[in-house]
Amino acid sequence: MAAEIERRARAKVNLALHVTGRRGDGYHLLDSLVGFADFGDVVRVRASDVMSLTVTGPMAAGLGAGEDNLVLRAARLMGRPAAITLDKHLPLASGIGGGSADAAATLRALADLHGVDLPDPAAVLGLGADVPVCLLGRPARMAGIGEDLTPLRLPPAHLVLVNPGVTVSTPEVFRALTRRDNPPLPVMGDVPDAAALADWLAGTRNDLQEPALRLRPQIGAVLAALNAVPGCLVARMSGSGATCFGLFAEAALAEAAALSLARPGWWVQFGALV
Repeated sequence: MAAEIERRARAKVNLALHVTGRRGDGYHLLDSLVGFADFGDVVRVRASDVMSLTVTGPMAAGLGAGEDNLVLRAARLMGRPAAITLDKHLPLASGIGGGSADAAATLRALADLHGVDLPDPAAVLGLGADVPVCLLGRPARMAGIGEDLTPLRLPPAHLVLVNPGVTVSTPEVFRALTRRDNPPLPVMGDVPDAAALADWLAGTRNDLQEPALRLRPQIGAVLAALNAVPGCLVARMSGSGATCFGLFAEAALAEAAALSLARPGWWVQFGALV
């Protein structure tokens, strides 16, 4: 048995997100193209007789290690105690699946540590709508309430993620929706490069962006700043916000954009789309 297992919890990015309906139990139906950035949080687990969680990192402030923490909920689902460290780099409540990615990384790390299978898909979905796609860990079309995943290939591209330093309540954003029966994503044909991906994205939306903008107008400043930098092919909010992404064809353009977007209170990061 390994002394310690480390797994990366990469930022999840909703490149497009259509809200297509609402079930009788209140859960919203989505159709989303999901990709990942090549950076994120880090989860480390060690065998222990007692379950514990330590949160470190530049974004640790404000994140408790109580029983409702998604990392601990995921660990309890595995049914094996462990000493867990979460090195937090992604901003909290920011629309890039930080908690869900952390939970998925915890599941994988504990499965590897103890040599056991992952929980069944229904149990994983019970942790949150984004946990299954984060557990898949590759680009996918995500439909239903998060359980319907179709893996996809995306072309080489680069992302700049920007958060204006505000949190957004996902339930608030969904309550602010004015329409919940939008059409699904269009069929994705051949997208050989970042420009073709951007062309396809131009025919899609994030249906949560408008209500999030009403709740947090700071998102508008981020989108305007991203749209103004050279090389940005498309700028859009991810998930329920407030993090927005810019899509770039080249790493050098993304890096230059990230440097130019530095503002007091803004979180800015760049990397490859994976």
